[in-house]
Amino acid sequence: MIALVQRALQAAFMAVEARFNAFFGDRLNPFYHLGAISFFLFWIVAGSGVYLYAFFGTGVADAYLSVQALTHRQWYVGGVLRSIHRYASDAFVLTMLLHLVRHFAFDRFSGFRAFSWLTGLMLLWLVYVAGVNGYMLPWDRLAQFVIVTSFEWLDWLPGLGGTLIRNVMYPSSINDRFFSLLAFMHIGISLLVLLLMWVHVQRVPKAKTAPPRPIIVGLLLALLVLAIFAPVVSQQGPAALERAVANVDLDWFLLPLLPLIERLPARYVWTLVIGSSVLLAVLPWLRRRPVRAGAGPVHLRITGSTRKIAVRPGETLLDAGLREGLALPFECRNGGCGVCVCTVVDGRVDHGLYQERVLPAAARNSGRALLCCATPLTDVEIELDDTATLLAPAASGVYSARVEAMERLAPEVMRLLLATTDGRSVPFKAGQYINILLDDGQRRAFSFANPPQRPDVIELHVRRIPGGRFTGHVFDQMKVGDSLRFEAPLGSFTLSESDAPILMVAGATGFAPVKSILEDAFLRGIQRPMWLYWGVRQPSDFYLLDVVQDWERQHANFHFSPVVSEPVAADQWAGRIGLVHEAMLADFPSLAGYELYVCGSVRMVDAAVPEFLAHGLSADACFSDAFVPARAALSGAEHVTRPPARP
Repeated sequence: MIALVQRALQAAFMAVEARFNAFFGDRLNPFYHLGAISFFLFWIVAGSGVYLYAFFGTGVADAYLSVQALTHRQWYVGGVLRSIHRYASDAFVLTMLLHLVRHFAFDRFSGFRAFSWLTGLMLLWLVYVAGVNGYMLPWDRLAQFVIVTSFEWLDWLPGLGGTLIRNVMYPSSINDRFFSLLAFMHIGISLLVLLLMWVHVQRVPKAKTAPPRPIIVGLLLALLVLAIFAPVVSQQGPAALERAVANVDLDWFLLPLLPLIERLPARYVWTLVIGSSVLLAVLPWLRRRPVRAGAGPVHLRITGSTRKIAVRPGETLLDAGLREGLALPFECRNGGCGVCVCTVVDGRVDHGLYQERVLPAAARNSGRALLCCATPLTDVEIELDDTATLLAPAASGVYSARVEAMERLAPEVMRLLLATTDGRSVPFKAGQYINILLDDGQRRAFSFANPPQRPDVIELHVRRIPGGRFTGHVFDQMKVGDSLRFEAPLGSFTLSESDAPILMVAGATGFAPVKSILEDAFLRGIQRPMWLYWGVRQPSDFYLLDVVQDWERQHANFHFSPVVSEPVAADQWAGRIGLVHEAMLADFPSLAGYELYVCGSVRMVDAAVPEFLAHGLSADACFSDAFVPARAALSGAEHVTRPPARP
């Protein structure tokens, strides 16, 4: 029965997450950051609560009046923060529930994960208690309903016998100490929530407690919009214990039990709460996992290293490696982005659940797997696409540079030439990239467009992105002599050392790293046959076309095919028309025996790579680098390079 429910939930989550990936992108899919979003929402609740408490009167006569003053006289701060406090609390509960259900659905709650599961359940109940307690403080009619109903339910417990409800039977029963106690409880329970959140993530290797910045901005904007257009106000005036509460609008996120308490005998609701809590608590031991083949623990080894890592039952390759301190590549941890792809050299794994587009069947059948989803069935040896980066210290450094020259190569493409201010050269490989460091710590990634044999000046091709923060600055404000900082070298989209003929597919400014690789190959005298297919929308988007045509004339082993996808009659384009990867496949219907390098937008890469694999290309011979434009409306980010991966 448990497995049946899990399969239904898995199908639902995978379908919804695929839609969210299509809209937000795999890096910003909120379903991949539920835990981190919950942490962030807690801080919003805590921060707004501190401000509200500073103006809250903890006396019977002051509580309601102080909340009203905050809401109406300080509507521009106190009123907004009261609404944000309420809506963030609701969102906190929602993300926690989704986080819990998702871990149950994907069977991530038993074995060594039982600790996180149990602490998560405790967290959820503490948040509910804090929420109910918080609704008592405004001392309006809703607060009266919450207090009376909750106290009647609690009085059913042995030893209380009506003690609590007697405190709210008459107006004279309520005193200032009572409100001081409520406020003290609210603060104390919230601190317990924070402590338990810290405990909750201790056994999760490299747990993220902050979502990506665009999600933070989006959440803040959403809460602000709700606070302005649907402000939270007190209901039906101040509490009046001499009159029963007829009806109120409940917060169904934080007060779902109150209608049951009002309508059912207390023992039934206690049975429901205790029974469901016990069931959820013992669930990790009710779920039976399949027995793994062979006896004893299984181990993980990475090609190039002699170190063996013991993998716990049900633990993914990624979690096992991170737990042992390995700097494994990962991003979403949920099989949605493909950053953690690897090759299983020896042994067998259960591939788990993931989005099919990041690991097509052809790639899986050729030995590819996702570290974040795959669990080993036997001892496993894996090969990473950039094992050298894992096994050796990072060679990247931070440099200061000066803009030496600027040249507009096309209407929306600018060539930047940079030189380090201290004269240092950057030791990079053709195909790698740099991260431009902005003042607030954000990064913008651009590929080297020059070969490593000419390291004195760094060449970048910058395409203007509408609304882009950095690219807009380059086109509208940057001038020769300006200073900037960058970190480099980064990435592993580099030419392999083999004898296989080379096919290259570039989209728009995906030409930049390809230019670096080709010029490096020419200077090194590499004689492997090479074909470049370069695709753009209009012929005017081709830049440095004369340079590429000169390569074709000077090097007998190099061939070039330009492709335009959306020409108009005025262009008088007489060349090939269509999608660039389809043009290449028309010339090479069988890709067996070739190496293929594809660089461009994530949409182009995601569409092209499965087609290449379906035409006989070996997954080990497919190298990709995808440029992902972030949503400028949220982040101002316009050009982010996804770490290269072999699909």
